[in-house]
Amino acid sequence: MKKLAIIVSVVILIASCGTQQKESKTKNVKKMESKKKLTNKEKSSALLKSLETGDKSTISFINPNKYKQHNLGVADGLEGFGAVLQNAPKGGFKAKVIRLFQDGDYTFSHTIYDFFGPKVGFDIFRYENGQIVEHWDNLSEITPVNPSNRTQTDGSTTLSDFDKTDQNKELIKDFVNTELINGNFDKMGNYFDGDTYIQHNSMIGDGLSGLGKALQEMAKNRITMIYEKNHIVLGEGNFVLSVSEGKFAEKHTSFYDLFRVKKGKIIEHWDVMETIAPTAEHKNSNGKFNF
Repeated sequence: MKKLAIIVSVVILIASCGTQQKESKTKNVKKMESKKKLTNKEKSSALLKSLETGDKSTISFINPNKYKQHNLGVADGLEGFGAVLQNAPKGGFKAKVIRLFQDGDYTFSHTIYDFFGPKVGFDIFRYENGQIVEHWDNLSEITPVNPSNRTQTDGSTTLSDFDKTDQNKELIKDFVNTELINGNFDKMGNYFDGDTYIQHNSMIGDGLSGLGKALQEMAKNRITMIYEKNHIVLGEGNFVLSVSEGKFAEKHTSFYDLFRVKKGKIIEHWDVMETIAPTAEHKNSNGKFNF
């Protein structure tokens, strides 16, 4: 009888272990499936936040055989990404994603960093088969509030008008080419609702009147801002990002401009301008604007 009780106990124990192993496997599978179901936006957000958290699992979102880097100060591929992490300052990096969008295979985000000093930036990732294969960005120092007491990142974050994405992208593409590149300022009224325009550029106040004052001041100080070529326009709903190339104060410059559109008019604007380093200082040969 005692022997039988021992046998029964062993059988129960084995069955219990088998059940626990099965449950553990099921949990792991569900965890993996959950990870696979992340949207590209969620993956981009997690990767950027991992700069701060140190979560190494997000590396799996990058294609190790096909990752192309367009930040000219970072070496190509995963090795370049790893080198940045290894050279993190004491206390690590900080990253706070303020806005995040998706347009087809691209995601684009607006982020506050402590990345070798306080910075604000835009990041663009391109995905293939659920993995990141390319990265572009534009970074600048964080500045004091502008003449309208606005920061480089505050303002609306609410996505809407998803059905108007293409229409809003066309509006911004036309605005950049007509106004910023070709300088047809007599058509400015086509893109704005009077003087209703919220501005986050650190040097410019709200409204077209604020823009006019800033341009007059630049002219007085002989500072030029020239947009030469628009490389890509990405959008989701009422937010549209334009990436352009040109010169600011006679220096080769990358312009990332984020616009919020409402009822067919530009209502809000954020931007980051980055001076492009000389070719001799580039750590990869992929180009800043190869989309």
